[in-house]
Amino acid sequence: MRKNWSVVRVLRDRDTALCLGVSVVSGFGTSALWLASGVWVKDLTGSNGLAALCVLALWAPTLLAPLLGSLADRTRRRPLLVAFNLGPAALLLAVLAVDSPHRLWLLFTVLFLYGAASVVVDAAESALVAAVVAPDLLGDFNGLRMTLTEGMKLVAPPTGAVVYAAYGGHGVALLDAVTFVCAAGLYGCMRVREERPRRAAGHWRAQTAEGARFLWGHPELRPLVVAGGTTMLFAGFGAPLLYAVVDGLGRSPAYVGVLYAAQGAGSVVVGLLSGPALRRLGARRFAAYGIALTAVAVVAQAVPSDPVALMCSAAIGAGLPCPLIAALTAVQQRTPDALLGRASATAATLLFAPNAVGLAAGAGLVELLPYQPLLLTLGSARLTAVLPLLRARARLGEHTGRAPSTAPSDAEPT
Repeated sequence: MRKNWSVVRVLRDRDTALCLGVSVVSGFGTSALWLASGVWVKDLTGSNGLAALCVLALWAPTLLAPLLGSLADRTRRRPLLVAFNLGPAALLLAVLAVDSPHRLWLLFTVLFLYGAASVVVDAAESALVAAVVAPDLLGDFNGLRMTLTEGMKLVAPPTGAVVYAAYGGHGVALLDAVTFVCAAGLYGCMRVREERPRRAAGHWRAQTAEGARFLWGHPELRPLVVAGGTTMLFAGFGAPLLYAVVDGLGRSPAYVGVLYAAQGAGSVVVGLLSGPALRRLGARRFAAYGIALTAVAVVAQAVPSDPVALMCSAAIGAGLPCPLIAALTAVQQRTPDALLGRASATAATLLFAPNAVGLAAGAGLVELLPYQPLLLTLGSARLTAVLPLLRARARLGEHTGRAPSTAPSDAEPT
């Protein structure tokens, strides 16, 4: 079958389709809970700060990803995934006891443990996918998974809001618990065969750091991860500016939802095209083109025009996933199986943790400076994320004795 039909090849494989089904179910439950938990805390306390702590509780375990990801290298991944989906399902039942501000500590504890379990699941799933999906289809799979995840972000929050309005936070928690049980069932139906990992030698701290050492020492993975993390840092800077863009258009704050929908549509499209694009362009050029597209779109957001704002949002949605898909796919393709859980978890931290830093800084800058000069500066600064990719291309060209345009990773990634 021709490569243009690679998405069909991904969907026709039973185990791969089950992995995608997990992404749909889990993405739906997590997105619904993410919205409802903040609203729930706001209703109970009236505090915006405490409501924001819900997101922090879910995100904070990402900082422990290298340590938590090591669990995915110490046991077989499929049983681990089943256990770490059933565990949060049971854990969410504890939220049913939250009925007053005095018991919010229980909700925050559950959210923190929920986030920790998600880190382990992401690392184990990334390693399992690398064993299940053919190497030349990993880009298609990761793009398709991102398409489904973004699609769930458009569907789940409104659904969560409806469930919350009808049954409160308890109803959303039960809904999310059901999605975890469904995800565990889908993993249980997979037929993948795994050997029990060999017991690693050395202290646990050295074993945990081994994934980071591998990433940093790899001449192709390091620039991709650095470029992706830099991109997410600037994406965090730009997120608070979107409200200023809406003000410049003379629209109400609710118009942000329209722009986010356009951004989601762009991500859906690029997710479907990412596999063929990775094969044609290679990981570095695919990532670089996506970064350049977002840079141009951010600068153009300074133009106070509704059509321009919608096109820019769609362009940002299409460009932003490119370095992420390129980096995560390359990690799956080039990392030894024994290290894949730790390397995937470390890569996720380096890619997504900078986003929180950018969000905090951007929220302060937008209060101090006009948004249009900030957009021009931010769009130009985004291009610095391309520099690690250009330097890596030059180094690989020198190492192979060939022109950089013919470096191996600019051809077929496998």
